[in-house]
Amino acid sequence: MNPGSGFVGNQYVMDLRTPAAGWPGDGTSPWSGLSGAAVFCDRYLTGVAASDRQHFDHGRLNVIPSYVLHHDLNFRTVLADHGGGPQAGLEAVEFQDLVDPTTLPAARPAPVTPAALLEAGRQTVPFHGRENLVAQLEAWCDQGGFGAWLLHGPGGQGKTRLAHHLTHLLRPQGWTVLWPRPDARPDRLREVRRAAKPLLVILDYAENRPGQLAALIEAAAEHPGTSPFKLLLLARTADDWWQQASTATRQAEDHLATARANFLTPLEDKPDRRARHYFDAARALATALPTVPGLAGHDWAAAGAALVPPRHLGEDDAYGNALTLHMTALADLLDTARTDPADGTGEEEDAHDVEDRLLGHEARYWQGSATARGLTPGLGMDTLRVALAAAHLVGATDREQADLLWRRLPALADQPRDRRNEVTAWLSTIYPATPSRNGPPWGALQPDRLAERHTGRTLDTAPHLADHLLNGADSAQAEQLLTVYCRAAAHPAFRGRLDTHLTDICIRHHRQLSQHIVATATRSDHSAPLTSALDTLAADPAIRLDDLEVLYSRFPLSSHLLASTAVRLADTIADRYRFLAESNPDAYLPGLATALNNLSVELAGVGRRDEGLTTIQEAVAIRRSLAKANPNAYLPDLATALNNCSNLLGEVGRRDEGLEAVQEAIGHYRRLATANPDTYLPDLAMTLNNLSIRLGGVGRRDEGLEAVREAIGHYRPLAKANPDAHLPDLAAALNNLSVRLGEVGRHDEGLAAIQEAVEIRRSLANVDPDAYLPALASALNNLSVDLAAVGRRDDGLEAVREAIGHYRPLAKANPDAYLSDLATVLSNLAVDLGMVRRRAEGLAVIHEAVAVHRTLADANPDHFEPGLQRSLKVADWLERLEP
Repeated sequence: MNPGSGFVGNQYVMDLRTPAAGWPGDGTSPWSGLSGAAVFCDRYLTGVAASDRQHFDHGRLNVIPSYVLHHDLNFRTVLADHGGGPQAGLEAVEFQDLVDPTTLPAARPAPVTPAALLEAGRQTVPFHGRENLVAQLEAWCDQGGFGAWLLHGPGGQGKTRLAHHLTHLLRPQGWTVLWPRPDARPDRLREVRRAAKPLLVILDYAENRPGQLAALIEAAAEHPGTSPFKLLLLARTADDWWQQASTATRQAEDHLATARANFLTPLEDKPDRRARHYFDAARALATALPTVPGLAGHDWAAAGAALVPPRHLGEDDAYGNALTLHMTALADLLDTARTDPADGTGEEEDAHDVEDRLLGHEARYWQGSATARGLTPGLGMDTLRVALAAAHLVGATDREQADLLWRRLPALADQPRDRRNEVTAWLSTIYPATPSRNGPPWGALQPDRLAERHTGRTLDTAPHLADHLLNGADSAQAEQLLTVYCRAAAHPAFRGRLDTHLTDICIRHHRQLSQHIVATATRSDHSAPLTSALDTLAADPAIRLDDLEVLYSRFPLSSHLLASTAVRLADTIADRYRFLAESNPDAYLPGLATALNNLSVELAGVGRRDEGLTTIQEAVAIRRSLAKANPNAYLPDLATALNNCSNLLGEVGRRDEGLEAVQEAIGHYRRLATANPDTYLPDLAMTLNNLSIRLGGVGRRDEGLEAVREAIGHYRPLAKANPDAHLPDLAAALNNLSVRLGEVGRHDEGLAAIQEAVEIRRSLANVDPDAYLPALASALNNLSVDLAAVGRRDDGLEAVREAIGHYRPLAKANPDAYLSDLATVLSNLAVDLGMVRRRAEGLAVIHEAVAVHRTLADANPDHFEPGLQRSLKVADWLERLEP
């Protein structure tokens, strides 16, 4: 229907397109009895059919819109009687394609098993507690404008439940509350910038959705601000990902700089209140249990009234977790309906075992449904339990992919297609999928802790299940398997055993999984099994050299998490080539030189600069001999090695030798770029930038400025033509230009250069923080120096504090590489604080810098003693400042 066709009369006109031709003219309508029928647009009620429109031969109907009904007091009263509240009933549809349907009560399937009652979105147990936090959130929403708030805490602490409660409070007040679906494309999510009503966006598992978060920040920046736009983030941690997200771009910095962050403490942290909340949960669950198929005949209210709380309710801190308390109440209730004494564990009172107790009750529903469908005893419940774990480990996008999944399980592979289809139907019956056009064939066992527990138990008893699932798995399924396996292995009940199994799987399937092992390790909070696999592969003499090289190629250019692993792998590859080159130098010396070059880069990245220098000098010697024999083939490699050698010589203080090496590299690259500019111009620009640094290091500042200007002149057209390849290099050259300009007193020009460098590096870190965050931190430190030089000391303080915020987690994860940088930036901050007469703050900062520098100098005095002396001089200066 055309929504504007009956606008004047506050109607919709439904065009039936096929008039009831030949209907006898007896005054009746073929649509008689249809009046009052619901008219839906997707899942939304848009109106009700009213009458057969005159003069259209029964081909059109009048429809009364929902907004007209909502103006009627009686209609609103009926809504209130059905739990909608006095203002509820109408829901904004402008963003319905972005909504996660599992967050909409109307779209959620009815509970099929008892555990479904614990899903946060069902809100089975009435919300209680956290009154102050709820009041603060409501006041935050009332403030108008944009605002962001992060709630973080472990699973089961009540983050999602709190967000649903806030949703319940805001919707009757005219707010649109959007829970984006996990697969919503960032470009589509940016459409929320057009929101005309007050909008609250709730991003659950925000730490795993950086693309969506960035899109929402962009939307906020483009929102006109005529109505409130709030962003509530839910996450299990507020570690590196949050720091990276809030400083990834200028827009993120502007919109998240004032964001609040709350760690959600245990809801039931006062033991004397736990019994009351236990009984509150039991009563609510007892009321809901009759809605679960097969449970209507038991007197749940009487069972709940007769419950006795666990003996250790007050002493065991695990009961402070709201989900644990609710699961315990549910398990205790279900135990009262057991008919087989051997079928449950009612005597269990350990809070850490409650998932097993609930899984025991869930298993009865699995059994009953399987029996009703005729799946047992033919297949057996053990097979179906494995199928459920497989569904969680790799999933399926449709029924065809589900069938391929079952064919990879030994117990189902030889079954006919109809039988395998029955397994799919069984799963979709006990855990129905939320209705959607192109969704998966089944839903998920909820809450997550139950799914992880069941998957972990299955993997613990059937460690080769993952091998079967990987046989024929596509890339998305392989990645999901590693992700889910990591989460299951992190469970206290399985940590250690599953870690070993996961490491072994990664080793056995390293060719298939190499890309996913590296990617998953960089974003998992339990990456130890994956890094252990990578270390084992690096040391395994049975692994082929070409497989090791493929694995190494999967590593990001820079990753503090995998830095030590990258050194081990690069070292192994170099050793392999060294052994081969001894017997066949013509074939393997070029490979050895490349491997040594890579190893030197990795060693420098973890702070082992002296070893890196020795390694690159060996690479230079090999490539020099190769280039002498065949310059056309090996001169480019020699120039690359000379450039890298120059960098390391400069870092260890051997500046004159470093300048000599880079000048030789420049000579080679000029000849190469003249003959083949498309290939070698980027290398020439890079080496010119390094030449500028070396010239500045020996006091030849004007020559250094000239060299870096030439480098930028090459980089700008290169970055415009291919930003992905050359923007990082342009940023590095601009960073260097700011330093060279500062050395000759041209601070305003230097400030403009470093501001452009920071902007570029911020955009790069937004996409790949693991690779580009260190570079952003370095540029921010330089920005603070230039801001101070032009008198903008407060802005300089802000920049250096942000740099420290990045360096702290980097130094914690990789102290060899970043602890020295942290100490240097702390010393800079102390100077800035002293310059604005904040002596006490400056002293606190410089004492930390001195302590770090002293630790470094004790281990390597030749390299770090100068930094210690600089920090001590700053400390002495601050001590002598007047308070």
